[in-house]
Amino acid sequence: MIFLRAAQREFTQNAVAVFVALFAILISTVLIRLLGQAAGGRVPADAVLALIGFGAIAQMPVVLSLTVFIAILMSLSRCYRDSEMVVWFSSGLPLTAWMRPVLRFALPVVVLIAAMSLFAAPWAHKKSVEYKEQLNNRDDVSRVAPGMFRESSGGERVFFVEALSGEEGRVRNVFASSMQHGRLGVMVAAQGHMEADAAGNRFVVLENGRRYEGTAGTPSYRVMEFERYRIRMESKEASGGPRQPKTLALPALLKNPDKRNQAELLGRIGTPLLATMLALLAIPLSFVNPRAGRTNNLILAVLVYLIYSNALSVCQAWVGQGRLSFEVGLLAPHLIMLGVLGLLFYKRLSVFARWRRG
Repeated sequence: MIFLRAAQREFTQNAVAVFVALFAILISTVLIRLLGQAAGGRVPADAVLALIGFGAIAQMPVVLSLTVFIAILMSLSRCYRDSEMVVWFSSGLPLTAWMRPVLRFALPVVVLIAAMSLFAAPWAHKKSVEYKEQLNNRDDVSRVAPGMFRESSGGERVFFVEALSGEEGRVRNVFASSMQHGRLGVMVAAQGHMEADAAGNRFVVLENGRRYEGTAGTPSYRVMEFERYRIRMESKEASGGPRQPKTLALPALLKNPDKRNQAELLGRIGTPLLATMLALLAIPLSFVNPRAGRTNNLILAVLVYLIYSNALSVCQAWVGQGRLSFEVGLLAPHLIMLGVLGLLFYKRLSVFARWRRG
């Protein structure tokens, strides 16, 4: 019992360390991608933090699955390297006796993975899509930021504001260009502000400026000076298209079991099953032969994980395409890996039996 409690404690310590490392990698990857989109103007800078949170929640089932797998693999590999497994086998306990402590450690995390996969991750996907749609549906005025060129949602206007003035809602040194009926119009103004009329239409009002209008490539340009120039801003209508399956809640998937929804349901159910199978696979994969080096089992473990996760993704895609039934796609990869698990245990137990006879 003391040995098993020590193993549970080591599982937990390694899991915390692995989770922190994987979570840091996840946040860094999402942050780099979103910062690149923000630099290109596709994502507003003030939306990066919220999208990072949604992305982290959506990817949490994968992170937790890898955490369980790597933590158990590291702990048992250390037992082999430090010859603690020799004591375990000498006491008459087989390798399969590790299944109980491993499952005792892994099952609470698997329950959390199932909750994240079935409920939290779809919620995060849905909120991320809704937030992006909300940002895309903002009018052109909301896109303007001091010191940056901003293109309108339709791509017909470009705005530049040098800085905000002292009064709320007013800006100075404004540049705006627009293309209408094949003619280019460029407006520059000393200052401007935004206003709305009684009907709710929003306008950018430029004050004390000039407008240059003409056709590109020709010398025919007109220059007009103005004291007040209003530009109406068009607001995009909220999109009401069909939701992606990954944004649908579990009851919605069950209510409409078409091919795409069945594929999404397969992926959600398969994630906790994958985590459970990986925890058990870590037991035979943790075998380390000091004479053969310490990295062979790690390479094999990585290959097993990649093959397993890719097989699950392929089955999910085939179910979505109608090439595979839902039941076969759900059971086939896990049953195959269950057979691989049995073969690995048989191989390790055979080695243990020969060692006992020797």
